[in-house]
Amino acid sequence: MRAATVAVPGHGPTVDPETLISIAAAVRDHETLRFDYLGHRGGEGRRTAEPHRLVFTGRRWYLPAWDVDRDDWRTFRADRMRLRVPNDPRFTPREPPEDGAAAHVVRGAGSAAWRHRAVVRLHAPAEVVGTRLTAAAGLPRADGADACVLETGGDSLHNLTAFLTGLDVPCTVLDPPELRDHLRAPAGRYLDAAGGRRADNV
Repeated sequence: MRAATVAVPGHGPTVDPETLISIAAAVRDHETLRFDYLGHRGGEGRRTAEPHRLVFTGRRWYLPAWDVDRDDWRTFRADRMRLRVPNDPRFTPREPPEDGAAAHVVRGAGSAAWRHRAVVRLHAPAEVVGTRLTAAAGLPRADGADACVLETGGDSLHNLTAFLTGLDVPCTVLDPPELRDHLRAPAGRYLDAAGGRRADNV
């Protein structure tokens, strides 16, 4: 388990320990997994994949793996996998996903979970911003020495606005435009609260 697992700090559905052990053994032995998989929209299908690593985000267990039928990297939730035995033959490990297993999982899990996605430039180094984020918020990517870009999201534009202002870091919204519009309302209220827009301010 230790050799096959990558942890990302951050509680969620439990997974049968035997399932995790079987996946970890397949990672270690480079054996192709066959399993039934329940998608996030409820559909179930049979999958064949070359497992790369188990990633624990603090909420869920994920498996980034090379999907043999789709000829591409995919991220699977371990609690939605029902393994079939025996495993398929061994495979030759491929080059890992870009930025590594943990980053691949965070990007994939976030894309599926968020209703509203956003890309923001935070005017602080990535290592500083990273200490203020949970894994679910995304992974900051360095953009020069004093800034970073974060791909993140939320269930609503209101939640995104609260999240960004709560970071206490100057930021620029790169996308989507509607988030920029949504940020103007609280910005105006903050100015009013500080007396910045009042005609009678002295």
